[in-house]
Amino acid sequence: MATSGSSDFNLNMAEITEEAFERCGLELRTGYDAATARRSLNILFAEWANRGLNMWTVEQITQPLAQLSSSSSIATYPIGTITLTVAATASFTVGETITGGTSASTASIITKATSTTLTVTVPTGDFTPTETITGSSSAASTTVTSNFSLADAQSTVDVLEVVVRRSGSDIGITRIGRSDYIALSNKTTQGKASQFYVNRQITPTITLWATPENSTDELIYYRVRRIQDADTATNDADIPFRFLPCLTAGLSYYLSIKKAPDRIGMLKDLYEEEFQRAASEDGERTALRLVPSYSSLSVS
Repeated sequence: MATSGSSDFNLNMAEITEEAFERCGLELRTGYDAATARRSLNILFAEWANRGLNMWTVEQITQPLAQLSSSSSIATYPIGTITLTVAATASFTVGETITGGTSASTASIITKATSTTLTVTVPTGDFTPTETITGSSSAASTTVTSNFSLADAQSTVDVLEVVVRRSGSDIGITRIGRSDYIALSNKTTQGKASQFYVNRQITPTITLWATPENSTDELIYYRVRRIQDADTATNDADIPFRFLPCLTAGLSYYLSIKKAPDRIGMLKDLYEEEFQRAASEDGERTALRLVPSYSSLSVS
C-alpha cells in the first residue's frame, strides 16, 4: 500500500479545542466554550514560559551601540529592535540624536542609518505606532514615521548568550545580576563592554558595562520571546508539530478543572508525561562541556 507522501499534518486552534473537549468527555457547543478554551490556551502558553526554554522561540537580535561624546554613552537599551522608514534623500549620521514626543514623555532616540533605513534605539520612553518624528540630518530636516510598538520588547521572556561585535569579530560578555551592577563604582566608564545586566521588567532592558566607546560596535544576543497568542479559531498554534500532543493534553487538563473535575487526575498525569517527553526532546544536540566560573574560585 502506498504511503501518503505528505508530512504536513497540523491542527489549528479549533481542532485542538475540539480534541481537548472530547478528552474531557464533552463536546464543543457554544461560543463561550470556544472563548474559555482560548483563554486557557493562552494561560497554558504563559505556564510554558515559566517551565523553561522553548527552542523555537529563540531569535537573534542585533543592537547598534551609541557613543554620544567622549564623556557620554547610551548604556541601557530596550530588548528588541525598532526600524523607521525615512526618505531616500535623508542623510542621517551614525550616533545622531533626534528628539520626539512619546505617549509618556519626551525621549531621545539614537540612530544608526543608511540612506534609506533608520534603525534606532529608545533609551527612555516609548514611541507609538505611526507616530511622526521630525529631526535634522546632516543634509536637511526630514520626517520619519515610526512603526514601533512596545509589544515587541514586552514579548521578551529572557536573554541568553550575548556578544559584542567589533570589526567583524565577536567577543562574549558575562551576565551579572542587579546587586553586581549596582555595586559598580563607575557606571559611566567607556570601553569595550565586558558585562551586561538584564532588567526583567514588563518592558525589559539590557545595560552594558563598560558603556560604548564608539558608535560602530554592535550588541548581538539571543532572546527568548513569548509564544504567540491563540487569538482566533483559525490560527495555527505557534509551536512545532512535536508539541501538538503536549498542547492538546495541557488544554484538556486545564478544561477539566472547569468542566470535568472527575478527570483532573488522569488528564494532569497525561499532560505532565507529554510535557516531559516533548521538553526532553526540545534541546540542542551538542556535546556536554562544563566550564567552571573563575569568579567562584578561591585560593586558600
